[in-house]
Amino acid sequence: MDIEFNKNEDALKQLVFQLQSKLKKVHMGGGEKRIQKEHNKGKLTARERVDYLLDEGSEFLEIGAFAGEGMYQEVGGCPSGGVVTGIGYIKGRQCVVVANDATVKAGAWFPITAKKNLRAQEVAIENRLPIVYLVDSAGVFLPMQDEIFPDKEHFGRMFRNNAVMSSMGIVQIAAIMGSCVAGGAYLPIMSDEALIVEGTGSIFLAGSYLVKAAIGETIDNETLGGATTHSEISGVTDYKCKDDKEALDHIRNIFDKMGDYNKAGFSRIEPAAPKHDEKEIYGMMPADRVKPYDMMEIINRLVDNSEFEPYKEHYGQSLICGLARIDGWAVGIVANQRKIVKSKKGEMQMGGVIYSDSADKAARFIMNCNQKKIPLVFLQDVSGFMVGSKAEHGGIIKDGAKMVNAMANSVVPKFTILIGNSYGAGNYAMCGKAYDPRLIYAWPTAQLAVMSGASAAKTLLQIQVSALKAKGEEITPEAEQELLERITAKYNEELSPYYAAARLWVDGIIDPLETRKVISMGIEAANHAPIEKPYNVGVIQT
Repeated sequence: MDIEFNKNEDALKQLVFQLQSKLKKVHMGGGEKRIQKEHNKGKLTARERVDYLLDEGSEFLEIGAFAGEGMYQEVGGCPSGGVVTGIGYIKGRQCVVVANDATVKAGAWFPITAKKNLRAQEVAIENRLPIVYLVDSAGVFLPMQDEIFPDKEHFGRMFRNNAVMSSMGIVQIAAIMGSCVAGGAYLPIMSDEALIVEGTGSIFLAGSYLVKAAIGETIDNETLGGATTHSEISGVTDYKCKDDKEALDHIRNIFDKMGDYNKAGFSRIEPAAPKHDEKEIYGMMPADRVKPYDMMEIINRLVDNSEFEPYKEHYGQSLICGLARIDGWAVGIVANQRKIVKSKKGEMQMGGVIYSDSADKAARFIMNCNQKKIPLVFLQDVSGFMVGSKAEHGGIIKDGAKMVNAMANSVVPKFTILIGNSYGAGNYAMCGKAYDPRLIYAWPTAQLAVMSGASAAKTLLQIQVSALKAKGEEITPEAEQELLERITAKYNEELSPYYAAARLWVDGIIDPLETRKVISMGIEAANHAPIEKPYNVGVIQT
């Protein structure tokens, strides 16, 4: 092992350690005191409920663990968006789980909570996965109601999705394990079946205080909307359970009797580990992100038996395209080559940049994968498309448009992993969040923005200096340097994968060694949704 490898390995392992430390903190929700408060009421926490519900020893792919990270600090923050979501297994059956975290502001909904809930429903809809809601929420966080309540992608979209999912035949089961108030009361009752826990579960359109204020009636919450009321008088709920565990056992029993699902029919054989040691990835990602590296070395440590079938290997070399298997599943991989390559025309091409020939190749490869019903995996470390007169005269916009068109119209499921840079139109062409990847995760080494920090800071500095000069103000070199440092610091903070994960631009941040798990569980989920739409790219630029 050389010194460079060891240096890279130390740097990436340090980032993974930081990731694990941040996750431990996030998993504590509202903190130990709030956890104890839930236990004192005889309740499990959201994460304890999810652990108990899912098959022992099975994988859980969390979605949005860092949602809300660093946001809403003025009101005490909202760890993990106040809700736990992800893909797991109940009685061997893959499903989506959504569990309100009552340790975070009594499970109240912040704007990011709504966004995260909608993302979980989107995963269920796209993949036709059953979904379980473990409801324990005080409802909308009133000081921010204007950011949660009225718009298309706000709170109300949840219930619209309940109705749409029901019409699609997607199984929805809800357990009322705590408060369930106002509009939120519709979520469990618009599900196929609703369970309620005695003593702690309650559901009503208006609580006792509001009832008193509105119509003058004096009544306690349990009589108004507790388990006995809704299981024996109103008939609103279907099962009454004595405690959390009994409710979760009921859900497991329901899953145990469910029929099989229709399959998309993606190819899978017996999984095999990569022949090259996966852990060597740590030493292969340069600590200095400007340095080149060979993306094939990463791919060989992600794919089964380290076997890769390259497509147009010696043409358009700044993008690697080819077929492989990941955990037994057949995939088509589109990845940015980060080493400098030389085309047969004698042109030196920079790593991480998409040129006309590589965009052309990728478009054709993507179309081929759709023809053969092969899921697509995008490995991003992209600076953008090539610029300058030579690229423009060569039709880079036309070729880039062709690639975006082929990718955007794909009917096979797409999965995106941000390994390094994810800048500008490169993010788009390589299936960024706007292009409906079924899952999109980032390594701790990822950066996500319209351009690199250095480029952006210099551009923003020029704009600000010009604005000052236009007002007749001169700026000293020292003041200009200080301004540049301030702009760079702010921009670099926004480049962070944690900034992206907090806002759900990515579904999460993972240790590189979890990449195979994410893609495998993602394709397994996608296999629940048969492809019903023909592949049609419309007008392709030629």
